[in-house]
Amino acid sequence: MDSLDAAKALLADARRVVALTGAGISTDSGIPDYRGPNGLWSTAGADRRPPSMAAYLASPELRQRVWRLRAEHPAWRAEPNPGHLALVALERAGRLAALLTQNIDGLHQRAGSSRVVELHGTITRSRCAGCAEELPMARTLARVAGGEIDPPCRRCGGILGSATVSFGQPLDRAVLTAARAAATSADLMLAVGSSLTVQPAAGLVGLATRAGAVVVVCNDSPTPYDGLATVVLRDRIGTVLPALAGAVRSG
Repeated sequence: MDSLDAAKALLADARRVVALTGAGISTDSGIPDYRGPNGLWSTAGADRRPPSMAAYLASPELRQRVWRLRAEHPAWRAEPNPGHLALVALERAGRLAALLTQNIDGLHQRAGSSRVVELHGTITRSRCAGCAEELPMARTLARVAGGEIDPPCRRCGGILGSATVSFGQPLDRAVLTAARAAATSADLMLAVGSSLTVQPAAGLVGLATRAGAVVVVCNDSPTPYDGLATVVLRDRIGTVLPALAGAVRSG
């Protein structure tokens, strides 16, 4: 039995699947990953790395640059791909209990997934660092396009940013609690398109295995958690996930 067939058999037998997705699932939608061979951080250098929150709050010039980059983010032009849609199919088949994502692009929800836990927040909303008011990012970007190069919060005058987790910031406690509860309830953890190097998100795989789940890893390069996996798949995500979802539908 090859690796894909072994993964299909595991998924067909699973009753409570939890998926953990990273940037690799969105590359087929035109959104580059970060750490892969062709990722943003591999090819463009440190100037493309998101700044820390402290640096962002301290520098109007940095905020102006970041707002320009937000307006150009490929997420605004991207569409869900077969990998996203396969996870929707797993949810509709009654097998996917939760979808834990490290991605901020909102493509899982646009594809139709409803059980999404956004570990690192979302670029689709803006948030005030002062009063924490959140609004659709499209409204804030419209202000930038209209000439406000560093738009302040209209409620309190505070500094606006995206509703994402910045470098050096902890994950939202309620979000992390929900993700951990999902991981420990899984009988199969499906880790897709993630280097599994960013903590605490990557640690959810180990948490799931300690609670008794089997693990299937699908990533184009090795991860620190491959040794915990029952099956490791190196094939293209947009091909593998539809094949896995198809096995469940016909199982």
